[in-house]
Order: sequence, then C-alpha cells, then structure tokens
Amino acid sequence: MRYCNSIIETIGDTPLVKLNAVTRGIRGTILAKVEYFNPGHSMKDRMAVRMIEDAERRGDLKPGGTIIEGTSGNTGMGLALTAIARGYRCIFTLADKQSQEKIDILRAMGAEVIVCPTAVPPEDPRSYYSVAKRLNQEIPNSYYPNQYDNLSNTEAHYDTTGPEIWRDTDGKITHYAAGVGTGGSMCGVARYLKAQNPDIVTVGIDTYGSVFKKYKDTGEFDETEIYPYLTEGIGEDILPANVDFSVIDHIVKVTDKDAAVMARRLSREEGLFVGWSCGSAVWGALEWAKDKLTDDDVMVIILPDHGTRYLGKVYSDNWMKDHGFLEERQFSTARRIIGKQSGEDALTTIRDDATVAEAITLLTSVSVSQLPVVDDDGEFVGSLSDTKLLKQLIEAPELKEKLVRDAMQPPFQFVPADTTLDVLSSMINRDNPAVMVRDEAGLPRIITQHDLLESIAEG
Repeated sequence: MRYCNSIIETIGDTPLVKLNAVTRGIRGTILAKVEYFNPGHSMKDRMAVRMIEDAERRGDLKPGGTIIEGTSGNTGMGLALTAIARGYRCIFTLADKQSQEKIDILRAMGAEVIVCPTAVPPEDPRSYYSVAKRLNQEIPNSYYPNQYDNLSNTEAHYDTTGPEIWRDTDGKITHYAAGVGTGGSMCGVARYLKAQNPDIVTVGIDTYGSVFKKYKDTGEFDETEIYPYLTEGIGEDILPANVDFSVIDHIVKVTDKDAAVMARRLSREEGLFVGWSCGSAVWGALEWAKDKLTDDDVMVIILPDHGTRYLGKVYSDNWMKDHGFLEERQFSTARRIIGKQSGEDALTTIRDDATVAEAITLLTSVSVSQLPVVDDDGEFVGSLSDTKLLKQLIEAPELKEKLVRDAMQPPFQFVPADTTLDVLSSMINRDNPAVMVRDEAGLPRIITQHDLLESIAEG
C-alpha cells in the first residue's frame, strides 16, 4: 500500500509551470514554481514543519504544548497542519489588514486567532509581533517560532525548494525571483542556487511601504519608507534575520494595484488561481526582465499561495473597484486627488535657513497648513505644520527668531500615485498631517487631510 502517515508528509515537490500569456514580449523561458500544491496551499508549509521539528529536537516544544506565532496567515496554516499532526494547540496573531478568508481558515483548523492593528510600530504592545511575544511569556509550555528570525525558515527552503528548482530545470536556471517578506524562501533558495552556480541572478520583490529596497540600495534603515500598504505577505517594517541581502542581487518594488491586477491576469490568462503577492512576484520579475533576458535564459518565479485567501479582496470586483484597481468606478487614489489640484499652483516650500517668523508669514499669506522644508539643493529635509508650530511657539516664544531647521519636523513621506484613499487616510493623522506624491511630470505635490475630505465629499 502507498499512503502518507499524516498530511504534512505531502509537503514539497511542487511543479514548475511555464508562463505563456503574461510574458509576451519577454525573451527566455519564464517558469512559475506553483507552491499552492502544498497541502496548506502555500510555500509556508515547508518552513512551518521545519521550525516545529527543529524545536522538538532542541526540547523547546514539548508534548501538549502551545504554538504561538505572529503571521500573515499562510505560516499559521502550515503551523496549524503541523500542530494537528503532532498534537499541539495553536494561537496566532494577525494584522487587521489580512483577509477574512485567512482568519476563517485558521479558525476552521482549530487555531485561536487574535487580530491586531496594522498601523502601529512593531515595538508597540498592540502590534501582532508584540502580542505573540507576550502570550509566549505568559502561557506555560508554549513555543514562539518567530518565523522572521528563526533560521529554520531559510534552511527549509535551502534543503527543499532550492534543490527542487535546480533538479527540475536540469541546472539550466539563470534567474530566480521571489517576494521578500520573512526572507526564508527568497534567501534560502537563492543561497542554494548560488552555491550551485554563482552566476545565477536573484531578484527580490518588495512593496511600497516597506524598508527592504532602500536598505539594499543604500544600507540605510529609513523609517520614512514605512507606511501602510494593502498587499499581504511581502515587505516589512523590520529587518528579519532571515533576510540575507548578500544573496539578493536586485530588489524591485511593486504597487498594490499592479500586484492585484497581475494576480487576476494569472488566473484568467494562465489558469493559475494565485494569491496577491504572487501578482507582485510576477509583475516585479517581468518588469525587471524586460530587455535583460536572452532566448537561452531560464527564470523561475515563486508563486507563494492560492487565490482562495483573497476571494473578498483581489477576486472581488466590487473591492477592486472601490480601491481604484478596476477603472469602472472612479474611487480616489493619490493620482486622482492631485489631478484635481491646479496645475498652475507650484508647491509652496520654505528653505531650512529661513527664520520661523518668515515661515509664519508664508503660512498665513498663502493660506496653507503645512510647508515642506527644502535645503540649498532643493532636497526635502523637513516639514512645518501650523498646529505643531503654534504649540512650539506657545511653549517657547523665542523660537520665532530661530531658523526653520530648529523647529521643523521630519519630511513628509512620498507615496506611489496609485495609493488608495483608505491607505492615505491611515497615513494622514495628527502626527503626520500630509504626504507627498509626484505627478505625471515628476513634480512633487502635497496631499492633506483637507484634500481627503474634499475627495470623499465629491464621491
């Protein structure tokens, strides 16, 4: 008889599928590693079982214990399957941007799910990272796998996913692309492939609102790069230990809209009913591959999960239209908001070596509430807000005679033009009164709370 002793023995050996329709105009052979053939419908099954097996070997997880993890959903599914097979209890913390389908699936698998706010820093006690860590300290005989810093994550892909790709391409792979979230699949596979052939080019896919690309390009952890985004499963506001930038040759950023539209194209044109970050991976990989691949090149792109996780989002026409991702309904995006601003009105800025008194005069004369601050080279180095400036002046009237650089706040964040109204509204608040966006000509524009209210009023 031929059978598996439990569902987790079916993990791995997922197929490579050639992409045909969405790759038109791009040379070479483009193959997708379709990870939804795993029993939990995602590549996270691989690292979930590896983390638990390694914890058992170390004695960190004992019979009857509780697995506690912060997850975007897919790792939780893999851990839930492993827990069922091994007899553990599960508690998962998720950010509130995750799809309801993911939450429902985890609960159906017997897990307790705690939903936490997205728009808080990782160290905030309400974040899904912090809640998971706290529960781990409070609950006896519990284990916190910590997929971000647990190197069993990377090792799982080094030992399984990488060898499968090398075997199934007969060693002919020349390029590898994957989303970068925890870093396990991107870096585990990349490390294995480069050990076989150092000339293989690796392309990581990031999202706007994440720190990875800026850090890779400059070595700087820039907090101004961090802002809310909708795509699930890639990008981070932290630097996980599993992200090894030395094995990532290039990083490409992808917008929420481009990712969602490509996911739907993969379903409709390739018959691959995949998740949102799969759209990110393909769009980013193909965008990078334009004019770079030859006929002899073979690129493999990881498709991490299944479309059933996103039925109420990417695969809902109403949801897509409401977010401006389908054009039938003109729901506001940053592009549409600045499009309604007068093209003749140049952005009002102030130099950092001007006096605060001059800034007050400018704020009142042009009737604006916020001023971007620029240096001698025209670079944005700070910002002024009338409410914050007023508070500072009440506390220290002598500030009026000082320079703007002595009173300014951090510069306003730049966001992609496709950023939707709900994301913009989560970013613009008392502490962050405005954001910046570049128009079609590349000129900077500012979006304030007043602009958001005006957009909502116009419907």
